[in-house]
Amino acid sequence: MARYTGPKTKIARKFGEAIYGEDKSFEKRNYPPGQHGANKRRGKKSEYAIQLMEKQKAKYTYGILERQFRNMFKKATAAPGITGEVLLQLCESRLDNVVFRMGMAPSRSGARQLVSHRHITVNGELVNIPSYQLKAGDVVAVREKSKSLESIANSLANSNHIYEWITWNNDKKEGTYVSVPARIQIPENINEQFIVELYSK
Repeated sequence: MARYTGPKTKIARKFGEAIYGEDKSFEKRNYPPGQHGANKRRGKKSEYAIQLMEKQKAKYTYGILERQFRNMFKKATAAPGITGEVLLQLCESRLDNVVFRMGMAPSRSGARQLVSHRHITVNGELVNIPSYQLKAGDVVAVREKSKSLESIANSLANSNHIYEWITWNNDKKEGTYVSVPARIQIPENINEQFIVELYSK
């Protein structure tokens, strides 16, 4: 399936923040990309441009394509609650995102690869669909045959993030998606209201 595989620092510079995590190249050049770099005079952005940029930032952050993202928005609109908040909760409930949050992979693209290469189980069943939507109480684990993978061990050793809606048992190499996170618990710097306004036009 089509995925963005280009330079990640360029995307981070476009949004003015390291959306893919720590990035030494971004820290050196944290101004927008382009021929004139930091010196280019940039006019005031229109309301549409700001809304579009916020949507693009969310898509790149979670590694979701346009059609998939639009379908998630439709789902969020139909669900009870605040549409923008529900949209981010759906993004957070994706299997690849939870694998990343649990520390099994250093990035969401790495987590997506672990899932699609059949290294991850949900409630004891092998699941190889990165967009699989988890429900509260689901147990996500590393498949028995994959527990010795060096990449997973290295990622877990370097992981120091703790999220209130996820528990992790390092001995068993499994975690529980305890509950759907509230908006205040989601650390991503995304203004979901702009996305709602853009799709509502």
